[in-house]
Amino acid sequence: MLATKVLRRNLWLPSAVSKIPCHGSSATWTLLRPPALLTTRFSSTLQILQKVITTHSGSFHADESLAVYMLQQLPEYKDADVVRSRDPAVIAKADIVVDVGGEYVPEKLRFDHHQRGFRETFGPNYDILLSSAGLVYKHFGRRVVAQILGWQESDPRLDVVYQKIYDDFVLAFDGIDNGVSQYDAAQKPKYRDPTNASSRVGKLNPWWNEENVDYQERFMKAVAMVGAEFHDRVRYTALAWLPGRELVVRALEARTQYDPNGHIMVLDRFCPWKEHLHILEEEQKIDDAKKPLYVLYEDDTAKQWRIQAVSVTPESFQSRKPLPEPWRGIRDQALSDLTGIPGGVFVHASGFIGGNQTKEGAMKMAQKALIV
Repeated sequence: MLATKVLRRNLWLPSAVSKIPCHGSSATWTLLRPPALLTTRFSSTLQILQKVITTHSGSFHADESLAVYMLQQLPEYKDADVVRSRDPAVIAKADIVVDVGGEYVPEKLRFDHHQRGFRETFGPNYDILLSSAGLVYKHFGRRVVAQILGWQESDPRLDVVYQKIYDDFVLAFDGIDNGVSQYDAAQKPKYRDPTNASSRVGKLNPWWNEENVDYQERFMKAVAMVGAEFHDRVRYTALAWLPGRELVVRALEARTQYDPNGHIMVLDRFCPWKEHLHILEEEQKIDDAKKPLYVLYEDDTAKQWRIQAVSVTPESFQSRKPLPEPWRGIRDQALSDLTGIPGGVFVHASGFIGGNQTKEGAMKMAQKALIV
């Protein structure tokens, strides 16, 4: 049986390559490269020291909490120590550094964003500078997402999920840490912030009058909190959002079989479709005259069919073409009598949605609404 010897972390040697005899055995300690690796050589077996992730000490924030969590999802950092310090000597010894150190040098695994002249963004279409969370996600995010989902990095779905997670989750960490307002007057928000994680991480910092606080314990609690939400968001995006997009892609392609101008779209099954539709229309550069006006789907709970008017924007309450005004607020048989279409259930008072007992009835309502 091979002997096993554990070399404690934080043992550094000054020379580039040094050998130290191990008393009582024929083994030697070998420094392969400072300051990251020390190995024990027994026969042909090598044991690599635990890696170190370093971030800053003192008050902690959401961006480095998420950055540390993402790194911990990768095999090489899964068991890494997390060291919080602003000491240059400690920072220099780290295998990877986030949010401290004053340098962004990816090839050296240094990912700070506070230094003068830092201008890195996620890509040419973004104007919000990256925080440590964005930097780690930009360089490691595809691997992190693939690791969480158990996907190969060559999976063609990965790029879509990777982009979506940045836009819907990580971008808010970048915006908040860099002090970017979410809204400009009369404009849509520059980023989504569905978790309010930055505020909640901030509340984990000690109160102004607390004493004898264990910052490391508090910080690791923040890492776990934002990490759990990131993990859930990755899984939701890949396993719910992405399949929904695929449903809408098929429905958008097939819409002309229901209306020659493509104004009626039918979903095979219900999914949250508004965002997908608007994104796909933009990606495919669909002309306004060819965009869907109504979307049909089955309500699985009521076992009825719905006809919903497409909104001007995903967040808007204004419809491209509401259901006809005379139908609004009318229900059941009175609606069937008014429209001349059997199976009427309701039309909302604002005209944004209506219902029919059958798919055929909902289709007739949509077709009639187009010409009324």
